[in-house]
Amino acid sequence: MTQADTAGYPQSWYTATMIPTPARPALASDLDVEVCVIGGGLAGLTTAREVARRGWSVAVLEAGRLAGSASGRNTGFVLPGFAADEDKLIARVGFERTKDLWSLSEMGLDYVRDTIAAEGADGIEPQHGWLYVSKFDNGAEILRLSKLLGQLGCDVEYWPTERVRAFLHSERYFHAVNHVQAIAIHPLNYALKLAAAAERDGARIFENTQALSIDPAGVRKRIVTPNARLRATQVVLAGNVQIKGVVPRLAATLIPVTTYVITTPPLGPRLAEAVAYRGAVSDSDRADNHYRVVGGDHLMWLGRSTVWQRNPRRYVDALTDDIAKTYPQLGKVEVDYAWAGTLGNTVHRMPQIGELAPGVWLASGFGGHGLNTTAMAGNLIARALVDGDQAWRQFTPFELVWAGGLMGRAVVQMRTLVKRFLDAQRERRTRSRDGVVQQARKRDAQAAQPGAGQADADSIVPHESGTEAVRSQ
Repeated sequence: MTQADTAGYPQSWYTATMIPTPARPALASDLDVEVCVIGGGLAGLTTAREVARRGWSVAVLEAGRLAGSASGRNTGFVLPGFAADEDKLIARVGFERTKDLWSLSEMGLDYVRDTIAAEGADGIEPQHGWLYVSKFDNGAEILRLSKLLGQLGCDVEYWPTERVRAFLHSERYFHAVNHVQAIAIHPLNYALKLAAAAERDGARIFENTQALSIDPAGVRKRIVTPNARLRATQVVLAGNVQIKGVVPRLAATLIPVTTYVITTPPLGPRLAEAVAYRGAVSDSDRADNHYRVVGGDHLMWLGRSTVWQRNPRRYVDALTDDIAKTYPQLGKVEVDYAWAGTLGNTVHRMPQIGELAPGVWLASGFGGHGLNTTAMAGNLIARALVDGDQAWRQFTPFELVWAGGLMGRAVVQMRTLVKRFLDAQRERRTRSRDGVVQQARKRDAQAAQPGAGQADADSIVPHESGTEAVRSQ
């Protein structure tokens, strides 16, 4: 039986639970193919698989290990939609076009689900549902969001506070949107199964093979690697910020955002008593507090984003403090693994998908919603190459925009810190108001007892919530 070769991967819960997989060789001799994919993450592997399934010859060049960067280090959320805010997207391209884009994003989610069904869920262990939960008592706002998502074609439920707290036993939480069709997976094992499927269809995959330069002139493009050269009619740049070495101007359109992930040792029954929801959970639309239960009773938690990569051990205390703040019944948890992953965010927070020049394609900028949009992009580009399909042109409004260099990164970091501070202030006000509500309800209950006095009606603050989930489709 093939063993998992973990060399070149970071220490993480994902690496510790890798499925058996071989190391692929480096490209050692010159090669001619119809399509060269540069980047062995999820976008590149999906593109290669779909091109190979259509009978074209394809080679993947990966500078390190397959899915060794962001594709294999994230929390594994496979969600509909994009990182861009829905309202901003509608303001930019209109409702109908946004709905079409949303449908493409759902196609990416369906592709991941169908691939898992075809290749087997063993090791990927899909968990169903994503709960986007608010730390503020803003029921009308969350209900409006759920209705908008339903109008865009997303299968969601609005959850009032009582239902949220029945599954997430935290007084920090109020209303939520439950994305019924979303899943959470082991992204590294999914990528490895995707690679094996691509190879069965004829794709050739080379690890530890950095593309040093590309000559895009002529019908046959030339790609230089350390030990050999490759020629291809079509080149697909399926890279993140790591693409800087071969195409610096493309990397300059991405803001590198590093997030930090931890997993706990087994927490036993007390974890289930705190977190009864077995899908993915997010309580922010930025890079703080995204988590799920893995391996039965381990808690995986992501947050504390920075625009400069740092040692993940520096953020262990901050992340465990976030857990204790959310679930004080768990106390200060221990940590088995801590790692970081760097993704690339575009200024408009939409993927960059399209043809840069004749025969040169780009699939990049998936930060925030990478697992569904990488699958979507790989399919769109494969269909464009082989079938001449033009669906990729729906992304032409989201052009390459310079991300501002070091100053742009500093601005993003400052905005993150300011938003974190303002959210904390708003949360404190909400919690204080909720405390008043709970005290008023307690007085009402006491007043209802025989002989009790009448509660002071003026002390009661209205609390916006219901008891039933509202489905939007």
